[in-house]
Amino acid sequence: MARRKTIPDEQVLDTLFELMMKTGPDGLTFARAAKASGLSAATLVQRYGNRERMVEATLLQAWDRLDAETKAADDEEELSPEGAVKLLLRLMSSETAERDATDGLLLLREDIRNPRLRKRGAAWGRVLVLALGRRLSSDPEEANIQGWQMAALWQGAHTLWAFDQTAPADRAIRQALEAWLKRR
Repeated sequence: MARRKTIPDEQVLDTLFELMMKTGPDGLTFARAAKASGLSAATLVQRYGNRERMVEATLLQAWDRLDAETKAADDEEELSPEGAVKLLLRLMSSETAERDATDGLLLLREDIRNPRLRKRGAAWGRVLVLALGRRLSSDPEEANIQGWQMAALWQGAHTLWAFDQTAPADRAIRQALEAWLKRR
């Protein structure tokens, strides 16, 4: 008879995600994961098999959460350029903007290196571009172009903000997006 899980996978993976934000994917070991999660290293090996699968499971859950947040923002924000700006700002927390732009790059590197995670990232990008494009143009081809441009600007503005940080992230990124909207 299989033993009942005392700590659900979702909770364990949330804990491991926070740990990975501090250590990077390469720093996520079974020993560190056991200490952070309260489970034994042997239990974690039983659940995930090896370190690479544990990292992958953690990042796949993060993609699941981002997919859900993106869908909720797409469902709730108005179909207008301002709605596109609001959608993007909902996907970035001002409280974690610096961490996301710095430590998050280590996770993004792992997402790009791992084919399964890269596929998830590409799928999310297409959904995001579609959501933005619908708010920017009624012409499908133009919507695709502008959606890609806005998504790229959003990511670039976040990265450049991380170097400067003279204004709060949400304000600086909103200004960059609104300036682009005026000039498109």
